[in-house]
Amino acid sequence: MRRLSSSIAILLAGAASPALAQDRTSDNAVTQAEDAFGFSVGRESLGIYNAGNARGFSPSAAGNVRIDGLYFSSSYDLNSIVLDSTSIKVGLSAQGYPFAAPSGIVDLSLRRPQGNGASIIVNGDSYSSAGIEIDGSLTLNQHLAIGYGVTASRVAFPDGTANFNHGQGLIAQWRPASGVEIVPFWTLNNDYDDEAGPFLIPGGAYLPPLPPEHRFDGPSWVDYRYTATNHGVVASYAASKTWLVRLGAFRSVFDQKTGYANLLVDIQPDGTAERIVEADPRLKNQSLSGEMRVTHSITDGPRLHVIHLSVRERSARRQYGGSGVVDLGPARIGVTEQAPKPAFTFGPLSRDHVQQTTVGLAYDGRWKGVGEIGFGISRADYRKSVDLPGIPTVTNRARPWLYNATAAANLSAKLTVYAGYARGLEESGIAPAGASNRNQPLPAILTEQKDAGVRIVLAPGLKAVAGVFDLRRPYFSFDGGGTFTQVGTIRSQGAEFSVSGKLTSRLDLVGGGVFLRPRVVRSASAVGAIGDRPVGLSSHLLIANLNWRVPGLNGLSLDVATVHRGATPATTDNRVILPARARVDLGGRYRFKLAKHDATFRLQMSNVFDQIGFGIAGSGVYTGISGRYVTGYLAIDV
Repeated sequence: MRRLSSSIAILLAGAASPALAQDRTSDNAVTQAEDAFGFSVGRESLGIYNAGNARGFSPSAAGNVRIDGLYFSSSYDLNSIVLDSTSIKVGLSAQGYPFAAPSGIVDLSLRRPQGNGASIIVNGDSYSSAGIEIDGSLTLNQHLAIGYGVTASRVAFPDGTANFNHGQGLIAQWRPASGVEIVPFWTLNNDYDDEAGPFLIPGGAYLPPLPPEHRFDGPSWVDYRYTATNHGVVASYAASKTWLVRLGAFRSVFDQKTGYANLLVDIQPDGTAERIVEADPRLKNQSLSGEMRVTHSITDGPRLHVIHLSVRERSARRQYGGSGVVDLGPARIGVTEQAPKPAFTFGPLSRDHVQQTTVGLAYDGRWKGVGEIGFGISRADYRKSVDLPGIPTVTNRARPWLYNATAAANLSAKLTVYAGYARGLEESGIAPAGASNRNQPLPAILTEQKDAGVRIVLAPGLKAVAGVFDLRRPYFSFDGGGTFTQVGTIRSQGAEFSVSGKLTSRLDLVGGGVFLRPRVVRSASAVGAIGDRPVGLSSHLLIANLNWRVPGLNGLSLDVATVHRGATPATTDNRVILPARARVDLGGRYRFKLAKHDATFRLQMSNVFDQIGFGIAGSGVYTGISGRYVTGYLAIDV
């Protein structure tokens, strides 16, 4: 392969990922995470943010997902067989990403098959879950390697529900010529007998009684059944020392064959309620998406100029509505429902189709020892067609300008300051369970974000990042009639920090936190009481994760994870607030040789002090959360 310029080599290195199979025994989120903003690898995850929540919003629902940096619109998540890791990019960690997104970026990193080998992972937990994963890679020749994998598991949940699922995946790395890499992949997930856990909806401004753990009280026939596939290709071509062409093309399909919402409504303080079940007809959502990006780099002494021209495409189709509803009558939390399955009558489906083309130009400038600047401008052509039963097709179209700018300055070898602004067109997700318009896709919205902060190198291998941000976007919640719709706008101001790296040669730390001050401005047309604080956003979240390699016991490490979440509004009118909650997890892992093969045994006790409570599934809609439980797995590289 001919020698590439340093700029193109950097870009190619950023798209590369670790080997597929032979090193599953080394998965460790604490030692591999670059910061505390959100990271997952294998079966482990940590961070103050995740794909469903970054700075108070969902980057995944907003459509800010990338595969190896390229645009991906998903109907269902990639499975672990082809996925190496997931990182949440916000603030300084998103510096250098062209076309920054206001709600943060979910960066999915594909594995690359390499060498010949396989890994076997068996897992279980104290809820009676059990599973197995087998994946591996096979090098066919110097140009082509193939990765493969299968998974199967029975997952038991805290509310007593359970499912059976299995998945398969294939991925390849083909380098047919110098400077060319083609990585196609395919995944399939199958889910069976996935019982619909209860959503708890009190009859007033109070929390419901806690449901008993490990006891499913719903009808035996409320089972989800679905299949989901993701397939696509990521390709790159280094046309010269300064030109790079990258392509990502993806298809994502979620086929829900059966689906239910199991609702306990009008719950009284003594646990009595009314049980309502909503059944869905078969629903199929699919999305075609991708990006073509041409990158040109110019080296000017200590300065590097990188210019990106990008075209992103999306064509997404959703089905919703048509649900059948049955009232099963009086019920009580914890008492098993014995009603036989009724004959549901389904209505006609509603459909929507989103087509979007976004053309953009971005610049990233780096001056060694001085800093970086970047900006981007895009024009989005957005079209959404909605077909409702008995109503002529309604089409909405928008062509907004989207733009972003970032700057970072190296004040010293150990101190960097940064600032940024982004304006984006983002999706809003779907209406949640309990809404009269459940599963209905919400409209796309314009959002904006301002942020600034500082990065400090505290010691070799240890760094800290701290910043502030200000996000503004429309606010969706339940109105007085039970419809999930826009009821105002939200301004989310906050501060975040991360400390990560090595405290000593044996002790690793990933710690951080976010403090939020979100405020709602009510729409004049909103119906019902609207509080000042948005549902589901806590006042703060603090985490600390430590991993200690025990001296004198080679291969043994112990870890602790702590989380403290602040008080959280649970209803649109703010009359119910979930109290602050803390959790402590303790664990350990032992790396050893098993029949001359690398192996790791991992054991963890989560929620050591059994702090139970509620999760929020929407305004005044609750689910139970896990109490104390134990998980473990054995990974073997062969």
